[in-house]
Amino acid sequence: MLALKILLTIFLSIFVMFVGLLYKGIDRKIAARLQARFGPPIIQPFYDVIKLLQKENIVPENAVPWIFNGAPWLALLASISLFFYQPMGSLPPLLGDRGDIILIIYIFTVAAIAIVAGGFASGSPFATVGAQREMVLLMSYEFPLATAIIALAWYYSKTFPDLPSFSLYTYVLKPIWSNLGVLGVFGALLILIAILVVTPAELGKIPFDIAEAETEIAEGVMVEYSGKNYALFYIADGVKTIGMTALIVNLFFPWNLSSILGISGMGAYILDFLFFWIKVLVLLTFSVTLVRVAFARLKVDQIASLYWFPLLLTSMVGLLLMVCDKLV
Repeated sequence: MLALKILLTIFLSIFVMFVGLLYKGIDRKIAARLQARFGPPIIQPFYDVIKLLQKENIVPENAVPWIFNGAPWLALLASISLFFYQPMGSLPPLLGDRGDIILIIYIFTVAAIAIVAGGFASGSPFATVGAQREMVLLMSYEFPLATAIIALAWYYSKTFPDLPSFSLYTYVLKPIWSNLGVLGVFGALLILIAILVVTPAELGKIPFDIAEAETEIAEGVMVEYSGKNYALFYIADGVKTIGMTALIVNLFFPWNLSSILGISGMGAYILDFLFFWIKVLVLLTFSVTLVRVAFARLKVDQIASLYWFPLLLTSMVGLLLMVCDKLV
């Protein structure tokens, strides 16, 4: 059993890295088309990684080498481990009995802290400014995100007291929309909006890419990275992107096709697995690709104000409506 889990872990790690790069290519292609450009081929991220792995890995003279070289590995391993705790279609999570939503949120934070650590350790003033901006961003969106997660967990703890309310698999087995009243539906919609607005910031995408901001601070935290280290951050970004969208799919859109079409057995697992990744791609297009094409980069103070006031208020109103839905 242990050997099987190790094999599945290795297979899943390779698979999510492949899908992360593939979806990164699709994201770039769609963005280019929306901007009336032809854009690079969908497999361009694979070419980029191969090219980066063949280049020299340069460590700046003023860097702290063990942190500078360790940060990309930490970011990649944290991003991959997100999928050990996430159901995919009708497949339960690989380590479903050892994790919950709180753990997944912490893993996202670890990946962000790895970027901050790498930026500070590089010794570059541009990277230091980028790392400081990444910390401000992290502190800004964590509060509304935590409020949204607590609202969902509280509702599940009251609706299904026999099931673990922080387990992601509970949200797949009992889809939230089928258990809400009118007030609860409006509350859940506000919670969904809050998490969708947090998503581009969590992933460092436009309009929240202040940590890199190539026109201002020359790629910021990434300015000193090259070769293998930059390739690891590049892959980690792709995996983290699909990890965040997969989390939203599991929380709010967990339905499977097999139950609708009356399919069972191995065919059901395969169909639901494929449908799960289609949902991730569609959500990625709407929550990340379209947003970064449509909006310009915000300033640091604008981002902090957005998350600490209107979005936090949105999450709290969503929590209040779900409480009223359950108690009234």
